This record gives sequence, structure tokens and C-alpha cells, in this order.
Amino acid sequence: MDYQTILVTHDGPVAIVTLNRPKALNALNSELLGELCAALESFDGDDAVRAIVLTGSERAFAAGADIKEMAPRSYMDMFKANFFAAAAERIAAIRKPLVAAVAGYALGGGCELAMLCDFIIAADTAKFGQPEITLAVMPGMGGTQRLTRFVGKSKAMDLCLTGRSMDAAEAERSGLVSRVVPAAELMAEALKAAQKIAEQSMPAVMMMKETVNRSYETTLAEGLRFERRLFHSMFATEDQKEGMAAFAEKRKPSFKDQ
Repeated sequence: MDYQTILVTHDGPVAIVTLNRPKALNALNSELLGELCAALESFDGDDAVRAIVLTGSERAFAAGADIKEMAPRSYMDMFKANFFAAAAERIAAIRKPLVAAVAGYALGGGCELAMLCDFIIAADTAKFGQPEITLAVMPGMGGTQRLTRFVGKSKAMDLCLTGRSMDAAEAERSGLVSRVVPAAELMAEALKAAQKIAEQSMPAVMMMKETVNRSYETTLAEGLRFERRLFHSMFATEDQKEGMAAFAEKRKPSFKDQ
């Protein structure tokens, strides 16, 4: 498929999606989000793809949602279109691991898009924030909800109410990003992580992702029950037998995703 606002490449079993609206600092508009969702869903159904890296440019992962597209719309326009909802739900529904490699600005919708990924590796140049308040609006793609779960109420209130941004070091201290690396090493580190994931049993990886995500959506008791049931179910897989046999035999496992 030919895309106009994203670039798609592969590094072995890892698919790489690069946001590509350089003149708009990768601002998220309907076309970009539609193409992104289509690409991610295609990879989700492709057995040759075992992990996905989502990135932008050195200057901006995504500087926000496209203000020019939103500015003229009325409440009824936004409500009827259920603006942002479909794209966010489609990205959240991707079952394969999705790693965000963030350099430069990840603001507003860009920060929200990064948070939709399974974890974020940040360049030391990255800046995160939810500056929507400066436009007299608020985050609309999960910014008030996911950000609060990641960094806590006080930090989320600070960022959302003042509109300030935080650098990569603060984002790591706050729990928003998993690690910070030099900008020149960002893609190498993200691909290294994705390749490591791609070596694992894909059913186990997808179950793990689903279980960690469940922790944000239910009580501790229900989450533990869900974890335990999936843990038990893994003992019905061929990969579990192979993984434990390989460990005992001191060799590398050969998983078959069965």
C-alpha cells in the first residue's frame, strides 16, 4: 500500500513505521491517523512481523494534533465524528508489541500517541507535554487518563493545567518512558529492544501484553486472577515445553508460536 503521511520499512521481523509530515512536525491529522491504523493492523495480521517500532523525525515524534484541521469544527462536528476515538481504539487494540522511539517534540496528540504504545524509549532530546490548555481545550486522545496513570495525579495536573513540557530525564523519573538514550542511538536501541521481543514466543508475548494492560483496567484481585489464568494456559503450548527444555539443556530455544 502506498502511504502519503507515513513511511514503512522492515528490519527482519520488526516493522518500522515513521510518521512523515515534516512540514507540520508530524502533526496528527485524519489522513495520518487513518494510514497509521491501517499499517499497524496490517502488521498485526502478518505472521512475518513480530514487533513494531513507531517513530518520527529527529525534530519531532509528533508535535500535536493538527490544529488547522480542528479549529473550524463545531461541537456537533466533533461529537458526530467521535473525533480521535476510532483511531485511539484501533491502536490500543493492536496485539503485537508496539515500541515508541521518541525524539524531539511529543506534545499533545503526539504524547498521547506515544502513550498508546507499549513502552517508550526516548532520545535525550525528547520533550513531552499536554499543552492543550493554552488553546482553551483539553487532551482528547487519552492525555488526562493515561498520563495520570503513568505519572500520578500531581504531575499530570501540573502538565495539563500549565501546559508546560518536561524533558526526557524528567519523563523517565516520572515513569512515562522506560529509558533515555543519546539521540544518535535512539533507533538502534529501539530496534534492539524490538528484536529481543521478536525472538520470544509470540503467543506468550501477546498474552503478556494483554495481562499488563489489564492491570490498568481492573482491580488488583481481578487482575491477579486474569494473570494466573493466562499463566496456567501457557502450559498448554508447545513453546512452553520448548522454552523450559532449552533452559534445562542450556541451549537457545526454537519457538514455533504454537
